[in-house]
Amino acid sequence: MKYGTKDLTVIITRSGRKTLQIEVHPDMTIKVIAPENAPISDIEQKVLKRGRWILKQQAFFEQFLPRTPERECVSGESHMYLGRKYLLKIRKCNKNMVKLKGGELIVFVKDIKNKQSVKHSLTAWYYSHAKEKLEATIKKYLASFRQFNLQNPLLEIKRMPKRWGSCTPKGKVLLNPELIKTPSSCIDYVVVHELCHLVHHSHSKDFYHLQKQIMPDWEKWKKRLEEISA
Repeated sequence: MKYGTKDLTVIITRSGRKTLQIEVHPDMTIKVIAPENAPISDIEQKVLKRGRWILKQQAFFEQFLPRTPERECVSGESHMYLGRKYLLKIRKCNKNMVKLKGGELIVFVKDIKNKQSVKHSLTAWYYSHAKEKLEATIKKYLASFRQFNLQNPLLEIKRMPKRWGSCTPKGKVLLNPELIKTPSSCIDYVVVHELCHLVHHSHSKDFYHLQKQIMPDWEKWKKRLEEISA
């Protein structure tokens, strides 16, 4: 259906409830839970009435867009890790590896002229550290959700062009490995945000209340992520 110039794709499910419920999920899908006998025309009318709110919720996810400039992976470039800037150094070695030393991110490769080798080593290093950090952050915050009997969710590290994080209706948490370049508290915020969505699927008052309860200063780190994405 059309709301102004925007196309709204709605997934409708029927239930025994008496009122209609509209949810905007982290993957930006719009789900409507409607009474069994509610006419399609009534559902469309109510969705359009909430159109502005729906677009606002979708815009929230659009802002999770990592816009890290493309790197050449040559000595002298600056690269981010946990919110801190490091100077890239490339060194010749008989074994490919990456190390942080002082303010330098040092990539050791067999052939220093092979940019693909440098890029692959650096990408693998970032991914490995992202996985370790994100798993540890989820584990750290799970205790705060004990009252909801929230189990350790299945984590997928996935590059997403428009989001830092997301979660599926079945409880899988998807996190962007680019998060490893942001401050630890930004990572905390995204993890808490997605864990809250496993309890409250939409941005309801209950959702924000829980997020505030778990991470009182979440707005500060949300703003920091917005600055990084700008």
